[in-house]
Amino acid sequence: MHIKELSIAEFDAFASNHPLSSYHESSSYALFMAENNYEYDLIGYVDELGVIKAAALILIHKLNMRYKYGYSPKGFLIDYFDYDLLSSFTKALKEYYAKKLVFLKINPELAIAQIDKDTHITNYNQNITVRDYLKELGYTKLKDNLYFESLLPRFNGIINLQEYSFSKLSKNTKNKIRKASKKGLIFEKVDRNKLDILYDFIKKKKNVNEYYYKSYYNIFDMKNKCDLFLIKIDYEQYLLNSKELYDQELSRNSALAEELVNNNTDLIINAKMNSDKTLLAYKNDIEIATIGLRENKTTYIAGAFTIKHNNRVNIVISGIDTRYRRFNANYFLHYHLIEYYKNNYKYLDLNGLTGDFSSSNPYKGLNDFKIGFNPNIYEFIGEFDLVLDPKTYNHLNKNGTLAKVFNPN
Repeated sequence: MHIKELSIAEFDAFASNHPLSSYHESSSYALFMAENNYEYDLIGYVDELGVIKAAALILIHKLNMRYKYGYSPKGFLIDYFDYDLLSSFTKALKEYYAKKLVFLKINPELAIAQIDKDTHITNYNQNITVRDYLKELGYTKLKDNLYFESLLPRFNGIINLQEYSFSKLSKNTKNKIRKASKKGLIFEKVDRNKLDILYDFIKKKKNVNEYYYKSYYNIFDMKNKCDLFLIKIDYEQYLLNSKELYDQELSRNSALAEELVNNNTDLIINAKMNSDKTLLAYKNDIEIATIGLRENKTTYIAGAFTIKHNNRVNIVISGIDTRYRRFNANYFLHYHLIEYYKNNYKYLDLNGLTGDFSSSNPYKGLNDFKIGFNPNIYEFIGEFDLVLDPKTYNHLNKNGTLAKVFNPN
């Protein structure tokens, strides 16, 4: 068997039907990364009859002015349990890229464990044996990241849309969705012309400009593989809802005031004080809604960019206008993403959480938010480097070049 370069049609035909198929291992992703200063190879490992036994997208990028590395995002597309195939493919890769690259980086989409959402107990599966196979074949296992130190998240939450039920969401998540719905929010599918609106919500998350996401969208949109959604405020509905809630709370507040005359216990006093705060909040909502309606405002407060691949939808990125944090728009957004896709796709990938489930986790809010939607939590196998030039690799590691490239912060 030998390595050969595949055409886009050959690669996509093999990749789309592979059990480890991912939008990261696609010609669309290759074209997108090419617009971000990467070269790429679409390679296949073929037998004497020309049958493809394995394949990979290899992104090629500079480490410095002299050296380059390769990266197969969520690759390779191979049966990792076929040790002989993995071994011969690895040998062929070393020979094919020996004089071109310092190393090849991979982070296979192999879930080695599922984590219990309540107890946080990790239950490992047979995929963990692949970690040993890779080590035996000369792949260097990189440090397991607990947070987001690697190129792609090592922990992920994936919702099974076929088993989804609103009743299975956490109590806090259901309450936040209900509260958001009372703010007159609208879930809107939009086109590329409104990408700039989403960019305003996400520009601090990743050190890229707006053209990065425009390129992302344009390339995947050529095959109808992506969607863009925004959340906006319907000020008319917001005003109607706020007035209704205000009237309801005013009646409750008046009843508590009467009860205080004859029963001024701490319980009633606290209830009256909380009701006063709630009334003030609803009054503020009425004022905001009235101004928005009078000025005919169009106010977007959240959005998301998704990619559809086979039976899975991936949330590439989402964000909110933090000035409207109390609107709980992110909960409203994710709830409606589930509702939008649940009849046509099997999974919704929430795109990463951390492996730290302690109260001191700096990303606890992110974890709690995603876990509230009742996903299955998986731990993936992590990153490996196949070193092709040990001397240069060690030198670049010692002088800090690798850290600068892969951990710039």
